[in-house]
Amino acid sequence: MPKMPEDPVKELRELVDSLSDWLRYQKRLGWRGVPGKVAPQLQEKAKSADKILSLEEIRAEMGDCRRCKLYGGRTRLVFGDGDPNARLMFVGEAPGADEDKQGVPFVGAAGQLLNNLLSKLGLRREEVYIANILKSRPPGNRDPEADEIAACLPFLDKQIKAIRPRVIVTLGRISTQALLGTKAPLTRLRGHWQRYHDIRVMPTFHPSYLLRSPQERHKTWADMQQVMEYLTGHDET
Repeated sequence: MPKMPEDPVKELRELVDSLSDWLRYQKRLGWRGVPGKVAPQLQEKAKSADKILSLEEIRAEMGDCRRCKLYGGRTRLVFGDGDPNARLMFVGEAPGADEDKQGVPFVGAAGQLLNNLLSKLGLRREEVYIANILKSRPPGNRDPEADEIAACLPFLDKQIKAIRPRVIVTLGRISTQALLGTKAPLTRLRGHWQRYHDIRVMPTFHPSYLLRSPQERHKTWADMQQVMEYLTGHDET
């Protein structure tokens, strides 16, 4: 039986780097590359593979994360889920009980509401990327504390840089304030474009809030209409 590599992510990275070096060498020798119709497809596949690799490296860096006190009470670390090439990324607050058990964000009742929203927008969950400010569940679903956010936020930042979405939708007050570095109330921010570095951000209500306050759902629908209009107007062809 062949021996499994000790660090498959590292070996894959070395393989990609070696291939890149070989291609650069061939170009210096005068190789003109693959036919024009094929080259863009190969470039897209290469970008996709690199993004997947980057996310795997970030996850490997986290390991069995013990950077804050939440590690002692969690069942599973909830890293993120979805398309590494997503143009649209959602950022929530923290895992709940269902997410803690399954290791996947937004799989409980709030997740079902988010899935329904995506369906009404003509999107599938597999087409977007979903993450949280925190990767571990706070006890009793309490609000994340400042030191917990500080420990997790750098990894979310790395995820965002790896994915490079066109738009981030922040779900709820905590994710919005943490990502944007503001104390402004969500009621003032939602429905208005914000910026995270050079990426557009649309703050809106958290699905769990909409479950408790269904009369507010039309506001999130209006926010998402802005998002879809922007993505449609900046479609990649």
